[in-house]
Amino acid sequence: MKSCANSDSSIIASSSRRRFLQLAATGLITASSPASAWFRLNNLCLDPNQTPASALETAAWQGINPYNLWDCHVHIVGSGDSGSGITQSPDMHAPLRHPIQTFQHRAYANAACIGNAGVQDIAFVERLQALLNTVPKGAKAMLLAFDRAHGASGDPDHANTSFFVPNEYAQALAQRYPDRFEWVASIHPYRRDCVEVLERAVANGARAVKWLPPAMGIDPASPQCDRFYKAAAELNIPIISHGGEEKAVHGANQPLFGNVLRLRRALDAGVRVVIAHCATIGKDIDDDGKEVASFDLFGKLMADKQWQDRLFGDISAIVLRNRDMEVIKTLLTESAWHPRLLYGSDYPLTGILPLISPKAFAEAGLLAEDAIEPLLTLQDYHPFRFDFVLKRSLSWQGKRFADSIFATRPFFTGPKG
Repeated sequence: MKSCANSDSSIIASSSRRRFLQLAATGLITASSPASAWFRLNNLCLDPNQTPASALETAAWQGINPYNLWDCHVHIVGSGDSGSGITQSPDMHAPLRHPIQTFQHRAYANAACIGNAGVQDIAFVERLQALLNTVPKGAKAMLLAFDRAHGASGDPDHANTSFFVPNEYAQALAQRYPDRFEWVASIHPYRRDCVEVLERAVANGARAVKWLPPAMGIDPASPQCDRFYKAAAELNIPIISHGGEEKAVHGANQPLFGNVLRLRRALDAGVRVVIAHCATIGKDIDDDGKEVASFDLFGKLMADKQWQDRLFGDISAIVLRNRDMEVIKTLLTESAWHPRLLYGSDYPLTGILPLISPKAFAEAGLLAEDAIEPLLTLQDYHPFRFDFVLKRSLSWQGKRFADSIFATRPFFTGPKG
């Protein structure tokens, strides 16, 4: 595996302040972020085999069965240079016309340690394997495919597709490395063949379906989704759907589609729905027409008893700087929600160093001061273990995330899976 001390990482390392300001423009670093954040922009892609041990990490694994730990939110990064079928929008490579999208792409590439063009697909898989091989045996990453945006006609909308990761590629990786990978299909429900594609995906081992409605142009409340919902309910396959504002991926740019209340149609159809990130960022319109925090609408759905066996949330990305600390406190203390929360990381975002600050959590009273240094070291070496240990270490008023949140395998396979 080549080091990321190459042209891509050199680009990211240079002009640090300018890049910090670009990152701030995306909302991932806020005005309250410490000025020192932009000194840690570059992921050095250190050897995960050299990750120092710590008592903090040892404590984090207490009560956890690694066999049940499936990270349900892991993105596939690549350029299609291996014949994977991955495609990227030209906007990701147009620094003058689209500086933010270009910067975001370079940040994700650096976080995933995929290096120079020409070997990026292979580099992503090699890096991911290297990371997981230093995690206790049994733990897995659930790799997310990502469908194209589609229009109301059901045809692909290439102009508004930021990137595309074929189901076949995610499936192939999971089948090639079954000890460490599972896969999640991505199927736009407006596709004329959506039911057939879903049935084929389930037959080939897909554990869930991933949607990002604002970027993919999916209105979860549209009747066009009904045939897909019917099939998903019959097949008992969950939909992991982004909730709240979308910052990381451009595309169809339909922010209203991120309103979690629009997922009621899926719930009414009997589909198990996982709201990604627990809708912890942004604002949306409530039933009375008022604008409220997206997270409040997540809480509203969670409080509705008719969906207690169908509505879930994943805790991926909740530790990013652009999340409100009060939201984290609520997630920690709402212990009645914990049986319905699922562990996810949102890798490779966890490898973008300035996006997550252990010090900020300590200053907010959510993390012990002596946890900062071991977490920073872990962040430098191993973004997967860093995210896991950080979330296991957070506490508020004596409440922590329950062990059950990290036992995700039974949700996706059944208790005997």
